Amino acid sequence: MKPENFHFKSQNEDSPLKATDFGLLDFIKLGKKFTDIIGSAYYVAPEGGIFREVLRNRPDFRHKPWPTVSDSAKDFIRKLLVKNPLARLTAAQALSYPWVRVNGNASLIPLDISVLSNMRHFVTYSRLKQFALRALASTLDEEEISDLKDQFHAIDIDKSGAISLEEMRQALAKDIPWKMKESCVSDILPAIDSNTERLVDFTEFVAATLHIYQLEEHNNEKWQKISKAAIEKFDVDKDGYITAEELKMEADIDKDGKISLSEFRSLLRTASRS
Repeated sequence: MKPENFHFKSQNEDSPLKATDFGLLDFIKLGKKFTDIIGSAYYVAPEGGIFREVLRNRPDFRHKPWPTVSDSAKDFIRKLLVKNPLARLTAAQALSYPWVRVNGNASLIPLDISVLSNMRHFVTYSRLKQFALRALASTLDEEEISDLKDQFHAIDIDKSGAISLEEMRQALAKDIPWKMKESCVSDILPAIDSNTERLVDFTEFVAATLHIYQLEEHNNEKWQKISKAAIEKFDVDKDGYITAEELKMEADIDKDGKISLSEFRSLLRTASRS
């Protein structure tokens, strides 16, 4: 993908944009990893290189950030240039980013396959991991979950503020690569629905769809604070550890009978590898 492969059909102001040059197009089988380096060096992943050129009108990585570019645009580039793909913005998240969304339309935001994938994996987690993610979700502010709010609204078709089984079924049916069976769809909603109302509210949805690696990569200082706030929801005596017997078998990595803050953070990371 590179800017010069996109062309306007005409010189009209409302001309559609056309993608061209599919010489390196290939079919990718689910689960198979490709390692060949192909394409133009300026535009290999991470994808922030394309956006950087759009702003500068030429590829140039030798100079310092430009004083005339907004902080929001710079932050957008920074998050697209993250080397770890687990911590990098997805395509749908990029479209939800505030700098892109100015005067935008929420209906244009597509369902994010990574969000649907996270929901599929959530049902396989232990109760501790699910509780830990719910605790973490309750500590996040609006900015950190703005993209998930777009995804929630896209699935909540009737705009009731909660996702029903039928709405969940319709969303997961769009997760084409996984070809999800009906029985699996029926298992997901009860796992996410912590209050057994057969409806998923926004907080429950956030817990099941969080991108933990992104939270840690984009603002490590904030990650330290919110993960500490999350463990404190379990740590009743405020001694810095979770000591309940039913929890230590799941997350007590060094087998000392206690779950430390670092072990709690490791537990959260294992719940975000989709």
